[in-house]
Amino acid sequence: MKRIGTVSRVAQGLAVVRAPDDEYASVGTTVVDEELQTVGSVVDVFGPVERPYLAVSPSDTVHLPALVGAVLYAR
Repeated sequence: MKRIGTVSRVAQGLAVVRAPDDEYASVGTTVVDEELQTVGSVVDVFGPVERPYLAVSPSDTVHLPALVGAVLYAR
């Protein structure tokens, strides 16, 4: 498992994750939380190259506001 970053906010039905460095998950990557529960998948990468943001489309069972501040990982 590789850490992809921390959820900084929720916008337009997506979790916005700030990558910790310039290595980030690619579009389509499955995202899980610390308990290995599937959160969703990466649908977009945007922002500065040094530390981009990832847009994560949540699974149906995920309550987005509860994810703010959570650390997410790539499966």
